[in-house]
Amino acid sequence: MNKVFEALAHPTRRAILEMLKSGSRTAGELAEAFDVSKPTMSGHFAKLKEAGLIQADQRGTTIFYSLNLSVLEEVVLGFMGTISVGRRGKEKPE
Repeated sequence: MNKVFEALAHPTRRAILEMLKSGSRTAGELAEAFDVSKPTMSGHFAKLKEAGLIQADQRGTTIFYSLNLSVLEEVVLGFMGTISVGRRGKEKPE
């Protein structure tokens, strides 16, 4: 869970995830949307992959990135349980 929150902490990485909501994109397409160097973008992609939020599919010399929604859903549900979201009232000790 910590890796996911660390990955989500940066606005560029959140923007990448937002772009991937509409479907897979190439690394080049994603990089064109940001005014940063290729090594910086590679670092963002690596952080998102390490957290399991995106998947990379290499086709020839082109890398396509897509969302890994199952990891995001798992972390959100786990976090909600940690902070007791969805519980009604306080539990009474026996």
